[in-house]
Amino acid sequence: MGTSNDNQSIPGEQSVEVGSELELDVTNVAHGGIFVARHEGRVVFVSDTLPGERVRARLTSASHKSFWRAETVEVLDAAPERQPHIWASAALERDPDDRAGGAEFGHIELGHQRELKRQVLADALKRMAGIETDVTVEPVPVGPNASPGDAADGTGWRTRVRLHVAEDGSVGPYAARSHRVIPVGDLPLADRLLEAAAPLDQLFRGAASVDVVAPSLGTVQVLVAEQDAQGRRKPTPRNLIREVVGDREFRLDAAGFWQVHARAAETLYRTVQDTIDAASFDPKAANLDLYGGVGLLAAAVGDRFGSSVRITSVESDAQATDFAAENLADWVGASVQTARVDRFLAGLVRDSSAADRVRQQAATVVLDPPRAGAGKEVIDQLGALSPRQIVYVACDPVALARDIALLAGHGYELRGLRAFDLFPNTHHVEAVALLTK
Repeated sequence: MGTSNDNQSIPGEQSVEVGSELELDVTNVAHGGIFVARHEGRVVFVSDTLPGERVRARLTSASHKSFWRAETVEVLDAAPERQPHIWASAALERDPDDRAGGAEFGHIELGHQRELKRQVLADALKRMAGIETDVTVEPVPVGPNASPGDAADGTGWRTRVRLHVAEDGSVGPYAARSHRVIPVGDLPLADRLLEAAAPLDQLFRGAASVDVVAPSLGTVQVLVAEQDAQGRRKPTPRNLIREVVGDREFRLDAAGFWQVHARAAETLYRTVQDTIDAASFDPKAANLDLYGGVGLLAAAVGDRFGSSVRITSVESDAQATDFAAENLADWVGASVQTARVDRFLAGLVRDSSAADRVRQQAATVVLDPPRAGAGKEVIDQLGALSPRQIVYVACDPVALARDIALLAGHGYELRGLRAFDLFPNTHHVEAVALLTK
């Protein structure tokens, strides 16, 4: 968060300034990897702690009337679930301004991390959608591609890491809640081959970022992105890699989107197959794979229901759709559209014939939107098309809960929900929901 406004006085509080230290009792977890305490009735969001602790925290923000923000500098009474941080570069022993970001739950025992993520998901669904759920957050199924560390302590799973570049050319992650580069000597969340190949001690003057990618097949790739004259990140040259899910191979660009955890793609592939209500699935309907990327989830549908399945995968990234066309070539009924999802759906709503609408109403829609979720416009368009079932893959519990509430306005009910810890030692959680009318 930084303390650039350390001299700012808090409105109505003459004796307390940003940069002051408070003793706080932490009561519960909030969305975004932070925790909740109160000071004289005011909510304080605190990092690097967990419920049940008493901490000394440095006030970093007082810009909102309803809450403050603070960073833990010392634990006065530790919770039993606290553990030594899995990454020394992010540990409490460092000044908050110098803690590496990206492992904000690394000081919490792994099983309790999942309980906290469950609480965030359940709370979001209750507050935003009025849904009570007993969902649990499941660990990623252990398989042949899992690293030894992943099953034990939630390290060694990242197959993609972006290193940011400081003005002097040094690289590293950003500081927590900051855009300041922190040099580090290790990357414990990363796949071990990726960590060994990461150029942590090299200088990349003038570069925008350095991506390190460990694909299922082949060697680790180091992708250096240059800056243009305006300081914007330039695309890296095309670099073909192959990823394996079960017995199927997917081709994509090394800089393109793929699930980060070594087992995440297969976990979601299998879960989407299991989540679809087979009794309601019509292979001849106008089935959709929205935000389809290189075709992973469309392939999951095709592998479950056969080569004649009709499904259209929609993705705005033209390079990704080129790869999707290759990756979905096994299914005669599969097609790929390069388009923004909202614009594609708007065209369907506007131009569909009566026969088209029948096929749309019989459809299964799989969608895997970015972290911000699908949003009202897309949800309203789906509501107008009225597909038989929607399988929603979500990486943000609040966005998912909001969109489930919006879908309820179109007559859809939550019929099934599973959640997975695809991002151990961070606050992120993945969920797969089934909604039907």
